[in-house]
Amino acid sequence: MAHRGPALLAATVLTVALTACASEGGGSGGSLVGEGTGDDCTIASPVPVGAALSLTGAAASYGESQQKGLELAAEQLNAKGGVEYELTVEDDQTDPKQGIAVFEQLTAADGASVIIGPTLSTAAFQAQPIAQDEGVPVLAISNTVDGITAQGEYIFRDSLTESQVIPQTVAAAKAEYGLEKVVVMHANDDALAEAGGEVFAGALDAEGIEVADTLTFSVADTDFRALLTEAKAADPDALVVSSLIEAAIPLVTQARELGIDVPIVGGNGFNNPKLMADAGDAAEGVVVGAAWNSSSDNPENTAFLADFEEKYGAQPDQFAAQAYTGLMLVDAAVRASCSGERDAIKEGLGGIEGAATVLGELTINDERDAEHEAVVQVVEDGQFAVLD
Repeated sequence: MAHRGPALLAATVLTVALTACASEGGGSGGSLVGEGTGDDCTIASPVPVGAALSLTGAAASYGESQQKGLELAAEQLNAKGGVEYELTVEDDQTDPKQGIAVFEQLTAADGASVIIGPTLSTAAFQAQPIAQDEGVPVLAISNTVDGITAQGEYIFRDSLTESQVIPQTVAAAKAEYGLEKVVVMHANDDALAEAGGEVFAGALDAEGIEVADTLTFSVADTDFRALLTEAKAADPDALVVSSLIEAAIPLVTQARELGIDVPIVGGNGFNNPKLMADAGDAAEGVVVGAAWNSSSDNPENTAFLADFEEKYGAQPDQFAAQAYTGLMLVDAAVRASCSGERDAIKEGLGGIEGAATVLGELTINDERDAEHEAVVQVVEDGQFAVLD
């Protein structure tokens, strides 16, 4: 696995541009077409896989988990034999402009056969059209905003959308806590947070829960005391929050410091162990909808948990699980026709149905979105537990 930092990006892009060959299929052209199928597939040349992840910036904690999941998957797939994956991870710095530069690099004529990422939906909306135009398949592994895959036939994802998860989360929270009135809070300058706020509003309305107030903030904000004081004055049964983890931690902490002891229901950005590590006791009772929970006892997840612990000395989170699954799905797509060519991978991803994965049984539907069972979690004793 190669990891080139941002300082080398410009030079790397120039090098790729100068050395690009005639093949439009990615990597080494015809040498990426092998013999056999499925487990018997053998391809002579390594299949180049690019990953655009947020390894620095506000979303770095998500990207770091994703990189670990991808590296574990690549290690295991390469040990399996028959098909070797050459994984190149680039840092988009949680910056859509940098994400565009990374995609331009990875979609060069001799670049990646498939791109995994980027970490955030905001960057995805900016960068994905580049891959679509160049005919390079993209597999989103953490983008949950509606419309991601609508950008083109080469765009797929294994992450559930906010629209798939949030309604289930709101229904479970209402049943558990008898919610009648809430205050909604969300960032107004991030695609994930804004979309989550909109989906929460619709789900709350569908459940007959009154929204007493909707309060917005910036992703860069760290002091939420004034907003939280305003929220507390509305005397809600819960706070419903859509934000990235960097805002979620101080918001939750300050809410408890101000004596707000009602449940806090978070969006996908809350799915991060940093919430418990940094917010401590203040995170107890936070409710979050998720695409994955470590308590799942399917064989793939059981093995993944043990392997991740052995390699990294820590337990994975949802972002690592989705990344790991992403490369496993790419492998299934490659082996379907025993080809690492771009169009072959596109066709293979579109044909995934009922795949046994760490996330559960997974199907890519006609809109190129993932379908699998979601879970509603609550923080108990410093860990995510399933909300029964």
